[in-house]
Amino acid sequence: MIAIIIALLIIIYSAIPLFKWYKKRAAIVKAIDQIPGSKAYPIVGTTYQIFGVERKNIFKTFHRIFSRYPYIARSWIGFRPEVNIRKAEYIEKVINANKNMQKTFGYDYVKVWLGDGLLISTGDKWHKHRKIITPTFHFSILESFCEIFAEKSKILVDELSRHADSGVAINIHRYVTLAALDTISESAMGIKIDCQRKQENEYVDAVYEISELIKHRMYRPYLAMDIIYRNTSAGKKFKRCVNILHNFTKHVISKRKALREENRRNGVFPKKRQAFLDLLLDANQKENLLSDEEIREEVDTFMFEGHDTTAAGISWTLYILGLYPNVQQLVFEETEHIFNGSDRPATLADFNEMKYLERVIKETMRLYPPVPVYSRILSEDVQLDQYTVPKGTMVTMGIYYLHRDTRFFPDPEKFDPDRFLPENAAARHPYAYLPFSAGPRNCVGQKFAMYEEKSVLSSIIRNYKVTSVEKRDEINLIAELILRSYEGINVKLERRVK
Repeated sequence: MIAIIIALLIIIYSAIPLFKWYKKRAAIVKAIDQIPGSKAYPIVGTTYQIFGVERKNIFKTFHRIFSRYPYIARSWIGFRPEVNIRKAEYIEKVINANKNMQKTFGYDYVKVWLGDGLLISTGDKWHKHRKIITPTFHFSILESFCEIFAEKSKILVDELSRHADSGVAINIHRYVTLAALDTISESAMGIKIDCQRKQENEYVDAVYEISELIKHRMYRPYLAMDIIYRNTSAGKKFKRCVNILHNFTKHVISKRKALREENRRNGVFPKKRQAFLDLLLDANQKENLLSDEEIREEVDTFMFEGHDTTAAGISWTLYILGLYPNVQQLVFEETEHIFNGSDRPATLADFNEMKYLERVIKETMRLYPPVPVYSRILSEDVQLDQYTVPKGTMVTMGIYYLHRDTRFFPDPEKFDPDRFLPENAAARHPYAYLPFSAGPRNCVGQKFAMYEEKSVLSSIIRNYKVTSVEKRDEINLIAELILRSYEGINVKLERRVK
């Protein structure tokens, strides 16, 4: 009898944590299911809606699903709840504080490459690194990057000359991406990889391949677990790419530190343009705050974030300019006024004069935000009108839809750069337009990106007329690491008569 009582007590005692978990889980499910959304089923949740959907149609499918719910919708990724928000007031509540800083599980796919760099890290480490990195984008430092912008933009213009006046369309995104990689490698690491002119480069190939592998994994839930993924052929390719990328960056850091030490011993202080890596090493030399591994993580993060998104912004702007010849002509006239017909490289002062081009870039990023979605894990319950979103929930912010809120952008599909005239932008909700995110985790390199985009775009428009091939309703959007066109961004180029 005593044995039975003891056994019952053990069972009850063991069941208490399970009961508490169930009670907590039931409360979460109840709160989430108060939010409108598609019907969920056991195990699969709402993911059945994309079963069998082709990659090029995934965005259209999500668009059809979420367009039924104006500002907020819930979904279930298996047992995991997700809340999608598209209202400025909601997004402000989620990201305008030193809370809800944790990125979602999707970022784990790039963590093996980037480690705990600024994109992914949280807590004290994020605060420490952000404090160190923010000064590296000071005005005077950005000015020193203008020479790199000009040099890589000129190479791009020269490479495009082979296709000008041919009447044949090219996928401009491919060329712009190589130019962005050239720019970021020299800006971040001080290394010339010259991938625009060289056919093969192991580092560049690894960057391209790892990006494709991440996209491949994103749409295959059965590859989510590392123990499974690392034993697949894709997982083995991913590991090989990571090794190439890490070894390259580590070699650059080691070589740069040795050279700096040799110069210090010899009393040689060469006046040369500093890369992001040099600025990190300078900051670290004063207080020794970062390990070599942490420096590697930040350089890799800068490489990752600094080429793909910028290339997307440039490519979509060229697409828009190719659709609207009158807008392109105004951009050309602005550059002619600034450069007065000369072919001199652009300076920071020139970029600050490109006010109409800046409005065109901003309006393009409204319609085609390079990063169409941001995600966070809530660190506390958040009240969004009548809905309570529980702590621990994955919240996805649909920037593509936020930028089409008719309260702030009437006739939202119309392309109108004047939306970003100072008098029009001033009265707009500060969280209605977020191409670079906002709050504490906003993009630290957004000024760098804008100057680079102005450099490339003004260089191309000074030399070529651009004509886009596809109309806007013919574009198949895909939202993976960035917002892209499934068929590429295809344009024709015609030399300008000088």
